[in-house]
Amino acid sequence: MSNSRNCIGIVGVGVMGEALLAGVINSGSAPSSICIADKRAERLNELQSKYGVNPSDIAAIAGKCDVILLVVKPQDMGALVDEMAPLIPDTTLIVTIAAGKRTSFIEERVKPGTSVIRVMPNTPTLVGKGMAAISSGTHATEEDVDFVTNFLAACGEVIVLAEELQDAVTAVSGSGPAYFFYFVEEMIKAAIALGLSEFEASKLTIQTISGAAAMLNESGKSPTTLRENVTSPKGTTAAALDSFTDAKTGEIIAAAMKAARDRSQELA
Repeated sequence: MSNSRNCIGIVGVGVMGEALLAGVINSGSAPSSICIADKRAERLNELQSKYGVNPSDIAAIAGKCDVILLVVKPQDMGALVDEMAPLIPDTTLIVTIAAGKRTSFIEERVKPGTSVIRVMPNTPTLVGKGMAAISSGTHATEEDVDFVTNFLAACGEVIVLAEELQDAVTAVSGSGPAYFFYFVEEMIKAAIALGLSEFEASKLTIQTISGAAAMLNESGKSPTTLRENVTSPKGTTAAALDSFTDAKTGEIIAAAMKAARDRSQELA
């Protein structure tokens, strides 16, 4: 693609779209160079006031932006790209953020030679703790990958991998925060059932979980080692973990992640 990235367009500025918008700005792009489009006029006005970006529309972004981020639902992607494709120059970099939609899905609809990069981010991107995996399409260059990596790194960690692994990424990091929140919900419910107030149960659970995550991230030790360090033979933790084993929790987790992977494949 062209070395010039004088205009960056973002189509779809919901929660994730705004997080990526902030990342683009934090990585060094001027707000005045960013155009946004969304079905909700009030949302465009809100983000214009908050960030100083330019409200626009799909046709204008398609025709003038050097980079276009498509942050829409998988089921909406085909119609959107079909609408924009005739107006998009082949020098444009397209970044697609939709579970299951391969780069070839975009490439087949736009001009031959157009660069496409696929990204699977997750919701912790909103607080600068995201995990994103990116994969190159047929025509994406190293410069394109560096550009996308740079703005994603402003809101979390980034890895580059082969596109055939993206469905597995969706099952791990894309959907992963929901698994975590579900577990926290159930811990809080169980703590309340044991006699704690909702405030006490929430405080104890959330701080315990966040502290454990920090230990895992900062200690350099494996989760297996950290688990073993807190588990005394025949102690309270061992009793709890035995209960997990008896309930085949590991198998349940594996089945859940396979279901997420399979659904990502179906969305293609």
